[in-house]
Amino acid sequence: MPNAIDRIAADVRGLGIQPDDTLLVHSSLKSLGWVDGGAEAVIRALIGCLPEGTLLMPALNWEAVTRDSPKFSVLNTPTCVGLITETFRKYPGAVRSMHPTHSVCAYGVNADIITAGHYMDRTPVGAHSPFRLLRKYAGKIMMLGCGLSPNTFMHGVEENANLPYVLEPEPTKIYMEDINGAVHEAYYYMHDFRGIVQRYDRAAECVNVRRGKVLDADVYIMDAAELWDAAGEKLIGDPWFFVDRE
Repeated sequence: MPNAIDRIAADVRGLGIQPDDTLLVHSSLKSLGWVDGGAEAVIRALIGCLPEGTLLMPALNWEAVTRDSPKFSVLNTPTCVGLITETFRKYPGAVRSMHPTHSVCAYGVNADIITAGHYMDRTPVGAHSPFRLLRKYAGKIMMLGCGLSPNTFMHGVEENANLPYVLEPEPTKIYMEDINGAVHEAYYYMHDFRGIVQRYDRAAECVNVRRGKVLDADVYIMDAAELWDAAGEKLIGDPWFFVDRE
């Protein structure tokens, strides 16, 4: 009987993931059912499917870095988006982009170049964010067992459209510790979604979504460039399309 890594890899390949893909994965370990080897087995399976490509995962930590606690360490600040991403953050060979709230971890061919410029952004998903750079690398977005809602890529679409509900009006001073232990000061605009319910599941109304299973998890896959263009067009017609107001 195939082990968990082989079974996961077979399911992922069956969903059309290619060896040279650039793949951003949002994930839920619980959704997969019991996995021998846990989160590390999932990561090893995904990496094994991309021998010529790049695996990315959000390493978001907006719960830890706030106005009241304005400190971030690229090596030590944990993620707040699940065990798979937290395990990936510490995985040998993985690199993490330098951003106080919306960093990304990456492994593979283009990991360094995709994450290198994120420190220049002053918003959560700015022009140098790995989320936005997905389009440049013909990236795909995989929602692995977590539904369509927690799609951080959509924040880049919102920021690009300059929507009124996205950012706080005043920046926050953040102290960031880089990989060498040096501390840098910079001002960042945080997200401001007070009174807003995010509805990124509506992306399925805009683009083709490949649907399938990995073990017990429901999986959705989208093309990043297609989603960027289609979602941007939706927001021109209706700036509130991807949110509900409470």
